[in-house]
Amino acid sequence: MSQKRLFHTVADQILQLIADEGFGPGAKLPGERELAERFGVSRVTVREAEVALQAQGKLAIKTGSGVFVCSTPQRADALPVVSPFEVTEARSLFESEAAALAASVITDEALARLEYLVEAMGGANPDLDADTADREFHRLIAASANNAAVLHTIETLWRMRTEQPAVSAAHQAVCEIDDSSRVDEHAAILNALKARDPAAARRAMRTHFNRLLAAMLDASAASALQALERQMAASRERFLISTHSV
Repeated sequence: MSQKRLFHTVADQILQLIADEGFGPGAKLPGERELAERFGVSRVTVREAEVALQAQGKLAIKTGSGVFVCSTPQRADALPVVSPFEVTEARSLFESEAAALAASVITDEALARLEYLVEAMGGANPDLDADTADREFHRLIAASANNAAVLHTIETLWRMRTEQPAVSAAHQAVCEIDDSSRVDEHAAILNALKARDPAAARRAMRTHFNRLLAAMLDASAASALQALERQMAASRERFLISTHSV
């Protein structure tokens, strides 16, 4: 490995260390000797990596004091901050096409598993909860498309769906209100896949997400209305108190 490439690698390792150890802005990094031992490189290489990161505005090198974090970098696998609507729209785009790709090549074993998962969503299997069955259903279709890039993209979207609290809460609220629609829509997707019909599979998946988006919009509007009503009630109460005090 060339010296130039090595210090770039060490720079990436330093950023990962900052993220893993939770070093915030202004935090002092370990010394060159410690970092050199940690990464198995020379102190010169560590210094070059730190200089490169300083040029990017991520570190500040203060002679005689040490090296300090200027901003907290994200982990390489960090998720962007997104809204529930953005995630659902993206899932509709990618998963509809994944279903179309899978329709022509999906195996009988995969179809049998999908049927089992739809039944689990309806409560037929107490050992498998509906949310877990839902996730496996979509992942299995993505995997059946036989495209690693498509699968990776859809799995990342599912991470946004489950790991970001606001997105997860929005989906959970919709599922609790209209659970029967989820079962029917997944059954329609399965039937299109059984028919080996790419257009029907794409259409069924898109219908599922269109309904989900509409339900999320309705829930969001209802929540906003409730918040406005609470605000108005509080304002009315303050107004009445002020008028009675006159």
